[in-house]
Amino acid sequence: MALRSAVSQPPSPRRRLELLVDGLEHAVVAYSGGIDSTLVLKVARDRLGEGAVAVTAVSPSLARESLAQAEAVAEQIGVRHVLLESGEVEDPRYRKNDPSRCYYCKTNVYETLIGYAGKEGYRWILDGTNADDLGDHRPGLQAAREHGVRSPLQECGIGKEEIRAW
Repeated sequence: MALRSAVSQPPSPRRRLELLVDGLEHAVVAYSGGIDSTLVLKVARDRLGEGAVAVTAVSPSLARESLAQAEAVAEQIGVRHVLLESGEVEDPRYRKNDPSRCYYCKTNVYETLIGYAGKEGYRWILDGTNADDLGDHRPGLQAAREHGVRSPLQECGIGKEEIRAW
């Protein structure tokens, strides 16, 4: 009888996401209430427990209904949800409403989250960027990279279809 070599399969994208989050100890999730950041938040809460916190940047550009939905889902997940005032609407570059508007908005939001994370002792900020977002023109992704924000869905190759299925 011939011996068969044991070939281990690489972990699934879902398992890679869990392992990535397991290695963080604690994290702030930039939480919009959308499906992508909700999945990141849920995995962070499941894997890190009290070491996960949802932070939503609140400004006049955030619809009240969106905020109410984000609050309800964070409560359902059982995670602490912090609301921080952000000031992107005061930035004349944001108000100019040119193709770089998202960059200025996200820069403001991430600087607000970095201030909170530093004050509270969190090292990592996570967002909901997924693998499918990389093909689009998204100036906010540049702001995330410049501010050291991690995108675990993108890092693990998880796109919108798998997020919806999960």
